[in-house]
Amino acid sequence: MNEVMPEGSEFEAVIGRTAHQGCGYRGRLAPTPTGHLHLGHARTFWIAQQRAERAGGQLVLRVEDLGVARCKPEYYKDLIEDLSWFGLRWQEGPRVGGEYGPYRQCDRLALYQGVWQRLSQARVIYPSPHSRKDVANALSAPHEGEGDIIFPRKLRPDSWEMLDVPGEVNWRFRVPDGERIKFVDQNLGEFCFVAGEAFGDFVVWRRDGFPSYELSVVVDDYAMAISEVVRGEDLLLSTAKQILLYRALGWAVPSFYHCRLVRDKVGKRLAKRDGSRSLRTLRQQGLTPAQIRKLW
Repeated sequence: MNEVMPEGSEFEAVIGRTAHQGCGYRGRLAPTPTGHLHLGHARTFWIAQQRAERAGGQLVLRVEDLGVARCKPEYYKDLIEDLSWFGLRWQEGPRVGGEYGPYRQCDRLALYQGVWQRLSQARVIYPSPHSRKDVANALSAPHEGEGDIIFPRKLRPDSWEMLDVPGEVNWRFRVPDGERIKFVDQNLGEFCFVAGEAFGDFVVWRRDGFPSYELSVVVDDYAMAISEVVRGEDLLLSTAKQILLYRALGWAVPSFYHCRLVRDKVGKRLAKRDGSRSLRTLRQQGLTPAQIRKLW
């Protein structure tokens, strides 16, 4: 049975907690059940656990299962089993519990909707009915940053009706064009991304009724009092976008530690569809967790 997020004053109590005071170090594991975990996931999660242990802190397991079409119950069951077999231990999360739950994103929609309302009321997000074709046609030339097409400024609306619910339309965050978003990564050093150049107005709510990765992760990391986010270096650009969301909501920004990606022999990053490098396959081949860690 799915847990239900509190509403009204109880909802305010959940999101209104001061995330980074008095909680000490809090890290997290955030797998998505769209396939079997591979070596790259294992390495990142292992680093997250080590950093939590060294800091004498807590590790939270949160399952990011908002992609309903791709997230499968069998993958959820398998990822819990694979994480446990590999030696990962979490102090809060599925099968453990904790005061910051629910720990599956599919059970946290009311929380995301409440934050969408805050952003909408602040007029920092806007409805964007444009299709991919509309965006492509509005571009004078392809402009890509880390695989993202820069959303054309000409498609920003001058005004729009205030709504109580998102409706069946995408909603975008209006970025401060030209602003330099700087942060210091605890592993890779200083980074700077220019809003409007490295990335444009990004989606925070999807037309299918779910928040985007950027919004859901910010909301969950804040509400779960995460003090440091450990994840792959492919999400560095997302960090810049998320800092803008933290700022718009008036929330403290956690620290970030981005791990180098595990790649194959030709330098290609691993993917879940590469079953030969999944923890499940390696386990079936007789490898132990210690032997797998040597493959890094």
